[in-house]
Amino acid sequence: MTVKRKPKIITYNNERQKAIVSILWAYNWVIDKLRYIYEEEDLTLQQYNILRILRASPVPLSTLQIREQMLDKMSDTSRIVDRLVIKKLVKKVPCKGDKRLVDITITTKAVKVIDKLAKKEEHMDEILKSLSLTEAKTLHKLLDKISHFHR
Repeated sequence: MTVKRKPKIITYNNERQKAIVSILWAYNWVIDKLRYIYEEEDLTLQQYNILRILRASPVPLSTLQIREQMLDKMSDTSRIVDRLVIKKLVKKVPCKGDKRLVDITITTKAVKVIDKLAKKEEHMDEILKSLSLTEAKTLHKLLDKISHFHR
């Protein structure tokens, strides 16, 4: 005879704890959706993030400067950059001002990859298709408020 177990119901002490769990669940869901888009170009989310940072910069950047701008501050930036070098998406050259440092620049090949991914923006929009534009704007403001992103 098998014993049927009742599903465990998660309880929260308050609405803030419930919101934190919802944010974490949504984060993982969105990351999973984005991962699919970038894998088509053989990129990880961190690699794509580095390429976008480099593309936006008018000057070469060090790994430290890249890490400061990354979404995932815990990433091993040097290792990720090395993988991008192997894929010929970035170049590393000794820094002219300090030979102990390296300057990292984006390649033409990487710019083409980013442009190709930009054409898939509708796939990104699909992730939040259940929200109106007003709701998406409100969500952004609320997330910005709790993360102090622009302060």
